[in-house]
Amino acid sequence: MINRFLDHLPLIKLMGIGASLEKKFNTLGIYTAKDLLLHFPLRYEDRTSSCAIGDAVIGEFTTIEGVIVKSEVTFSRRKMLVCYVQDHSGIALLRFMHFTAGMKASLIKGKWVSAYGEIKRGKNHLEIIHPQFKLKTNRDDKNTTLNDDQEKYTPIYSTTYGLSQTVIRRSIMTALLFLKNNPPDEILPPQLACHFLSALDCLNTIHNPPIDTQIAQLESGEHPAIKRFIFEELLAYHLSMLMIKKHNQNQQSHQFFPNQRLIKPFLSSLLFTPTRAQQRVVQDIYQDMTKPVPMMRLVQGDVGSGKTLVAALAALNAIENGNQVVLMAPTEILAEQHYHNFKQWFDPLGISVDWLSGSLTAKNKRQRYERILNGEITMLIGTHAVFVDKVQFNSLGLVIIDEQHRFGVNQRLSLWEKGIKDHLYPHQLIMTATPIPRTLAMTVYADLDVSVIDELPPGRTPITTVVIPNTRRDEIIERVNQACLDNRQVYWVCTLVEESETLDAQAAEMLVAELQARLPHLSIALVHGKMKSDLKQSVMQDFKAGKIQLLVATTVIEVGVDVPNASLMIIENAERLGLAQLHQLRGRVGRGSAVSHCVLMYQAPLSKIAQARMKVMRESNDGFVIAQKDLELRGGGEILGTRQMGMANFKVVDLIRDQHLISEVQQASYDIQKNYPQSAVQLVDCWLPNREKYINA
Repeated sequence: MINRFLDHLPLIKLMGIGASLEKKFNTLGIYTAKDLLLHFPLRYEDRTSSCAIGDAVIGEFTTIEGVIVKSEVTFSRRKMLVCYVQDHSGIALLRFMHFTAGMKASLIKGKWVSAYGEIKRGKNHLEIIHPQFKLKTNRDDKNTTLNDDQEKYTPIYSTTYGLSQTVIRRSIMTALLFLKNNPPDEILPPQLACHFLSALDCLNTIHNPPIDTQIAQLESGEHPAIKRFIFEELLAYHLSMLMIKKHNQNQQSHQFFPNQRLIKPFLSSLLFTPTRAQQRVVQDIYQDMTKPVPMMRLVQGDVGSGKTLVAALAALNAIENGNQVVLMAPTEILAEQHYHNFKQWFDPLGISVDWLSGSLTAKNKRQRYERILNGEITMLIGTHAVFVDKVQFNSLGLVIIDEQHRFGVNQRLSLWEKGIKDHLYPHQLIMTATPIPRTLAMTVYADLDVSVIDELPPGRTPITTVVIPNTRRDEIIERVNQACLDNRQVYWVCTLVEESETLDAQAAEMLVAELQARLPHLSIALVHGKMKSDLKQSVMQDFKAGKIQLLVATTVIEVGVDVPNASLMIIENAERLGLAQLHQLRGRVGRGSAVSHCVLMYQAPLSKIAQARMKVMRESNDGFVIAQKDLELRGGGEILGTRQMGMANFKVVDLIRDQHLISEVQQASYDIQKNYPQSAVQLVDCWLPNREKYINA
């Protein structure tokens, strides 16, 4: 391990940081001097320029100067210190909700004060709440009674309760001084390093910008000082993915050659022909499985593109070759749907299919553990319950992860390890219906081979999406009634299961009662995640069989439910959901030949982000377009499940802002891996010191 940025120097060793202060830094994920140095500012404030009080603009951050003409402690709703400051153009108030006796004693009538903060509209005067301030004995005095920084641009950091900006800045300056006495080594290869400022110069500029710094460039990621670290962090992440891929290619696995003993009769039993895209992806998988190294393939496909069929054909290849298969699903209802699908497909072929979830009784679990271990269960569908140590396989040859971003890295790793036997590793097939834009996938999935199902099965109809305020609820209920009278089925999705005092979304249970009262002639049912498994499955089966006309559900129906006759979906409080989830839910309709509609019902007023989401949903049914927009609106960590995936929790990189660098980073990473292996290790050690635990995830 390298010690480039004082990586192993605990905070407590820095002057001015004691045990109490160290704990506060720890809550921000800052444990070492390196963490402190890489705790970059959120923004910068220019406190040197000031304006007359009469010229101050509401909503802007600025500095005002004047004499205190009145200072008092008020006791209206809460105790606060209020100072009236006057200059030649007017009066402004400084409000302090939290203040000390020393502040009260110093902020007195007759003192000159310079105050910085956001200008707000007050009852009679402009106000600044909790300003940064400096006191002067007279108008021309340059000395301050408060020990504050004198730089032009003041960095503002993310913080926590009890940790002031002044303390953070002082601690970072201490770490920087320490680093100057122990300069960091250059870890970039010479032909790359020559294009960047030194790491020490970059840190100095970021934390203490010189007066001539183009601060807008620093904040936007375009300044050379920040660009170096953006490039380094992207490079380190990509190199770590290449290391994982190289590690996997050094392992051995079972070689599965399709013999058609099961695959051919399965395809003959289908009432449809797989699309060209499905056939192409299946061939990619079969080719991988014939190799003596473990398959690590990601299959991306939009909602309704037929990923489950691809998974079934992959599973049959492993089963033909005498191995077990496990398919992991993130929710119980999806696991149940997969179980019933695979059982219907595989029972005629003599393949034993079963499922395992946390809701099963202890006795049922023990029985399944035994049958899994002795190989009686050939195809296992499971939820998180499969991760427990008691689940041991006889000959696990293929691990399929559905909606992989919902699982933790350590969970997926523990499942993968269950298949290691005689130094042979199982194949992995990862599936997602949350498409990742191509430029991003080049980095995020650099360790995986990627296949895309870019074609929908024939017969699918485009879904028309409308956005309606919940004030038009009566119209929507009548629309639901008409759809059911036309022998169509309807989903009505709620975001909650039961009443909540903290959220104003209508609970699903109350909605069922309301709809039953309004539409007594319809067959209405409810499904949610807290229901018992058998009851939940019974409701879903009745809905699929057409016995239920209107299904009220929570977001548990987001994935896995296929009811071709359902042609209308109402999503209540749609503003609460992200684009990816809205698109997944909408994909439950449009699975048959009937014209289908999705109604996004919202509670006004909509935030700007919610308005943007609604607009995207109206304009597009393309999952890749929606994923890109979702990425732009919410950021990479949200879409990709950063903490779940084991991706780097990026310190500097903004995947949206910096995606234009990915191609260049990709080329550089291949060169470094080949020609500068030591630099590769140092970069990864610097930015991703815990990468080892993700190596097989």
